[in-house]
Amino acid sequence: MAVVVVTDSSASLPPELTDELDIAVVPLHVLVGDRAVREGVDPIEIDYTADTVTTSAASPGELREIYEQALAHSGGDGVVAVHISRQLSGTWEAGRQAVRDMDAGDKVRLVDSLGAGLATGLPTLAAARRAGAGAALDIVYDAAVAAASRARTFILVNRTEQLRRGGRLSSAAAFFGSELVTKPLLQIVEGRLELREKVRTRSKAYAKLVAAAVDAAGDDGAAVAVQHLGAPDAAETVAGQLRDLVPGIRELIVAEFGPALGVHLGVGAVGVLVVPGGCA
Repeated sequence: MAVVVVTDSSASLPPELTDELDIAVVPLHVLVGDRAVREGVDPIEIDYTADTVTTSAASPGELREIYEQALAHSGGDGVVAVHISRQLSGTWEAGRQAVRDMDAGDKVRLVDSLGAGLATGLPTLAAARRAGAGAALDIVYDAAVAAASRARTFILVNRTEQLRRGGRLSSAAAFFGSELVTKPLLQIVEGRLELREKVRTRSKAYAKLVAAAVDAAGDDGAAVAVQHLGAPDAAETVAGQLRDLVPGIRELIVAEFGPALGVHLGVGAVGVLVVPGGCA
């Protein structure tokens, strides 16, 4: 058997990759009025501007069930669970509680991706590829931690109201984003979402987004992901520019933000996530 890698649905990994690499995905919850639905499992129709729509983490019980199944599937080799930043969601903390409740010793290892979306997904891929090659638990864990530590995330949003309302962006940063700039450019730093730059036009904002990603990618090849919510043309344009501008690009994934992140980012959001050195 082999080490099994687990992530949560916020990682936004395309199903063909999770199937190919045998990655277990724990669904996060989207709360629509008084109804809770599981991202990636239950059908969801969302008005992303509604105040009644929010999100919640997976519970310790849900995570424990997936971890136990994964550990059994590994034949006891172990589990590495890569989750959304603990600064942005309660999922990692719920996972820690789940591990405490299990009798698994150190066979279940948690990794805080320090990011969200494919900034969680890319470190998950790094771990799963090592696991698929038969690497031991320590090696798989270290691969996820190393990729997470290198990852850089930049996100262009139309407005910061939803992030402020959900507590994902500080009130001061939200004020600057909503009052002084037309298109706020955000970044994730040590797991926290921060305002990076004040940009007044959308064309300049896209140029800043691409420039930040190219600078973060470096010259030694990188894994790159572009995500969006309801902006496929913009995402493809950004992806095309990155293909041309990132030296020795190792892989490029284009995907949509799932509902659990989309509720907070809003329609029109475009993000770029970069892991220098790649996720092989």
